[in-house]
Amino acid sequence: MNQKLSVLALSLSALCAIIVIYSCNKSNAAETGNYPKALANYGDFKGLVSQVEQYRQQRLVSLNDFLKMQKEPNTVVLDTRSANRYTARHMKGAISLPFTDFTQTNLARLIPDANTRILIYCNNNFMGDQVNFATKTAAPSAANNHTPLTLALNIPTYINLYGYGYKNIYELDELVNMSDNRVQFEGTVN
Repeated sequence: MNQKLSVLALSLSALCAIIVIYSCNKSNAAETGNYPKALANYGDFKGLVSQVEQYRQQRLVSLNDFLKMQKEPNTVVLDTRSANRYTARHMKGAISLPFTDFTQTNLARLIPDANTRILIYCNNNFMGDQVNFATKTAAPSAANNHTPLTLALNIPTYINLYGYGYKNIYELDELVNMSDNRVQFEGTVN
C-alpha cells in the first residue's frame, strides 16, 4: 500500500511539475511574443489550388444539370454563405455551413460520407437580389489594373472541400436571374 501511495505521489508531483513548466512557458511566450508560427501555409494552399484547377473545370454545370442532379440520391446542395444570408434566402433544399465554419469535424458532421455528391452555388450565381446575393466583385482600380476582379465564394469553397477529402463536387456555372421559375428559393424573405 505504501508503495502504491509513493508511486501515486510521485506521479502527482511529476504532473504538477509539467503544469508549472507549461504555465511558465505559456506565460513567457505571451510576454516575449515568441509564439510558434500560425497554422497557415501558403505553399500548401497553392499546391492544392493547382491540383483542383483542372479537376474543377470538368465539374462546372449548367442550371439544368444542377437542378437534375439535385434530385438524385446521395446528393446535397451546400450553401456556404453567412448564416444570416442563408436564413434570409437560399435554394430550396440547400443545407448551410458557412465557409467560416469549415473544419474537418463540422464537414464530417454535416456530410459524413465523403463520396456524397455536393452541389455548390454562391452569390455570383444569381442576379436580382443584391442584398442576399450580393455580387463579389472588386471595382476597377489601379491595384487590379483598372479591370473588375471577380471574387466568388465558390472557388475557395471548392478548394477547401477538395482539401478536406470531398472530391464529388459540382459547381453551378451560370448567372441565373432570381425570377427564373425553374429555381425555387426559401427563407424569411420569400
